[in-house]
Amino acid sequence: MKSHLLCYLTVFLTATSLTAEPTKVRLWPDGAPLAKGQEDKDQPFVYAWPAAKEKANGAAFVVCPGGGYGGLAADHEGTQVAKWFNGLGVSAFVLHYRLGSQGYHYPVQLIDVQRAIRHVRANAKEYGIDPNRIGIVGFSAGGHLSSMAATLFDEKPAGATKDAVDQVSARPDVAAPTYPVISMIEDYRHDGSRKNLLGPNNTDELAAQVSTERRVTAQTPPIFLFQTDEDTVVPAENAVAFYLACRKNKVPAELHVYRPGPHGVGLFLGDPVLGSWSGHLRDWLRNQGFLKPSPRTAISGKVTINGQPVSWGSLVFTPEDPSAPVACARIMKGNFKLDEKTGPVIGKSKLTLSHSAADVPGLDTPDGTATTHEQKPGAGDWILEIKPDTKSLELQAER
Repeated sequence: MKSHLLCYLTVFLTATSLTAEPTKVRLWPDGAPLAKGQEDKDQPFVYAWPAAKEKANGAAFVVCPGGGYGGLAADHEGTQVAKWFNGLGVSAFVLHYRLGSQGYHYPVQLIDVQRAIRHVRANAKEYGIDPNRIGIVGFSAGGHLSSMAATLFDEKPAGATKDAVDQVSARPDVAAPTYPVISMIEDYRHDGSRKNLLGPNNTDELAAQVSTERRVTAQTPPIFLFQTDEDTVVPAENAVAFYLACRKNKVPAELHVYRPGPHGVGLFLGDPVLGSWSGHLRDWLRNQGFLKPSPRTAISGKVTINGQPVSWGSLVFTPEDPSAPVACARIMKGNFKLDEKTGPVIGKSKLTLSHSAADVPGLDTPDGTATTHEQKPGAGDWILEIKPDTKSLELQAER
C-alpha cells in the first residue's frame, strides 16, 4: 500500500508541476476608473489561463468567484474552475473584481465585469479565441455578478472609461450563474451581499435595479443554472426566479437543483452525485455548439429491429469530435425526425439505438430497455457518414 501511495503522489506532483502558471493582467493598464489607490484591491485584474494549444477549441470563460462582495473564494471558485475549463479546451479568465469590504460599491463591480468581458473579446486574436464564444460563470455573489453581466451589458455606468476596449461588446454569449445571489429585495435575498454591493446607497430603489430576475430580456444570452435545495445561505428561490424570468422572456435556459449540498460547494468533483453538475454544464455547452460550432442538418427516417418498427426509443448521433454537438432523436412507431437546429452534425457519427426490450421477443433486461451500437451482431460500431444532403434514413438493426 505504501509503495502504491508513493507512486500515486509522484505521478500527481509531476502532473501538477507541468501545469502552466496563469498570467496576471490588469484590466486598465493606466489605472482603473474610480480607483482609490494602486494596490491589487484597487486595480481589478484577471488571471488568464489559456487552454493548451493542442486542446484549445477557441472558447473562453470569464470566472467570477463568490464571497458576498466582501471577499473572493479565488481557489475553489476560481483557480479550480479555470483548470476544469482548460480540461475542456476552454481558456479561462479568473476575475478579481473590487469589493464592498474595500470601499467599492455598485456600479464599480458592474464596470469591472463588463471590462473583463470586453478585455477578453478585444484581445481575442492574441488569446487565440473566438470573440463570439465568450461565456461567464459566477458563484454565489459572483453568480449575481455574472447575472448582471448577462442582463445589464448595455448599461453605461457613470465614471467608466471610454477607451477603445470600451467600444467592444460586453455581452457574454452564454452565462452560468451558480448557486447565485439574484434578488436584492425579496425575503430570500442575501443581506450581506446587498450591503457590500450597495454600501451607503443601500436603498430599496437601487436594490430593485440590481435584482437581476427583473432585468432579464429577450437579449439575455442562454443561461445555465446550478443550485442545491438545502442551501440556506442563498436559497434556491434565487436561481428559480432567474430561470422563470428567462422562460417568460423566451431565453433558452437550463436549471439543475440538487437536493443535498450546502452553499458554496464549487465544482465538488469528489461527490459522485453533486459533483456531476459540471458534467451537465459541459454537455450543455457542447450541444449548444459553444465548444465547437458545427454545421448540422435536418433529418428524418425509420428504424426497424429484425424487420419490425421500433415501438419506442431513441437514436443518438455521436460525432467523432468530442467537442461537437451530440444529436438525439426520439423514435415512436419506428419513425424519428430532427430539424436543422437539433439534427446531427455533418461528418461521421457513431449511432446508438436504445429501445424497448419488448421489441425483441424473448429479450429480457433489468430495466426493460436494450441498447445496440451495431447493425448486425458482431459487425462493430454503427458508423454513418452524415452529408449535407442526407435528409432521410432507413436504419435496420438485428439482434
